[in-house]
Amino acid sequence: MRVLFVQYAGDYREAVKNLAQGKGDSYYAQQYSVEVVATIAKSGNEVATLCCLTDAPYNEMLENGVRAIGAGFRTDVDAKEILKLVKNYNPTHIVARTPIREVLNWAIQNNVETLVTLADSFTVEKLKDRIRNYRLARLLNSKGVAWVGNHGINASTSLAKIGVKANKIVPWDWPHEVTPSDYAPKTLPTQKSVWEIVFVGAITELKGIGDVLEAVAILKSEGVSVQLKAIGRGELETYINRARELKIEDRVEFLGLIPNKNIIPTMREADVVIIPSRDKYPEGFPMTIYEALCARTPIIASNHPMFREKLTDQTNALIFPSGNSAALANSIKKLTSSPDLYANFSVSAATAWNSLQIPVKWADLVNRWLSNSSIDRQWIISNTLSSGRYKQAS
Repeated sequence: MRVLFVQYAGDYREAVKNLAQGKGDSYYAQQYSVEVVATIAKSGNEVATLCCLTDAPYNEMLENGVRAIGAGFRTDVDAKEILKLVKNYNPTHIVARTPIREVLNWAIQNNVETLVTLADSFTVEKLKDRIRNYRLARLLNSKGVAWVGNHGINASTSLAKIGVKANKIVPWDWPHEVTPSDYAPKTLPTQKSVWEIVFVGAITELKGIGDVLEAVAILKSEGVSVQLKAIGRGELETYINRARELKIEDRVEFLGLIPNKNIIPTMREADVVIIPSRDKYPEGFPMTIYEALCARTPIIASNHPMFREKLTDQTNALIFPSGNSAALANSIKKLTSSPDLYANFSVSAATAWNSLQIPVKWADLVNRWLSNSSIDRQWIISNTLSSGRYKQAS
């Protein structure tokens, strides 16, 4: 087999290099996914990864036996150029971790065995969204695509809503080394002068960082002191300037990307975790929610559709309208002045976390698809969205 993993971001070569230097994961389950790919190569298969976003183009055989191909795009990706790289590798099997229609169409037309494993949600609000989703669903429903995985149940349900057949959709998850049982429930600190809040994610408008900054400014004007730690890469200069314009630069610390092993401890030290994704952001199911629940630090989240039924207002989180910074500020005030609510959220974190668990891990789906034995095919069938084992969001 010549197996090609196609992904939008997450430079495989860079990840292998960083792990070899002992830097640890930059993103959740990074080492896990690196090792899964390397193990397939060690089994006697030719394996390559193609990453769309890399600092420069490259094509290099790594020491672990995996060929790493970087497309060299910094922002906008040219699908035609990606397809040229795919054709040049000439795979027998493709694991598409990003839904590039040109690649999927070529694979289907050329009888290349294809597995799709996404971490995206799909909206149907605008006409152009419906047209794009219709075209994608037609490709995903093709016999040439064996299975369509998506990260989490709600994201998988969003695939069904755009027309992908439920008996092809397989909800999947990453393995979790840390669980809420590793930490004791928290109580609201008393006599605290500055509340510590944390945001983890891409520093972009659609991820909601601008809404958090505005909420901090509102709270400052009302005499409520909060200190924000913002973790992640993105438009740092833009939001550093935004904080300066709002006169809250002393209340915000932009930490950039930190080792993933430090995320849960940082959340644990904070008083509140903010997850403010805008509705239009194509969330699958953010690892930030899993991590915050593990840390048992109470969550304030937007009402993003992918959070529905997993985060419940007043039960295991406070939910505010997406994009509404005033409502976010009010939620922060409410949570930091309600000891019982705060303690209840921390206690209920374990139940919420358990409800998120999915039997299929990413490696299971990839390896059982590659095996293609009757037992493995039946196992995948038993874990599809149509199997009846999942509670789906409405």
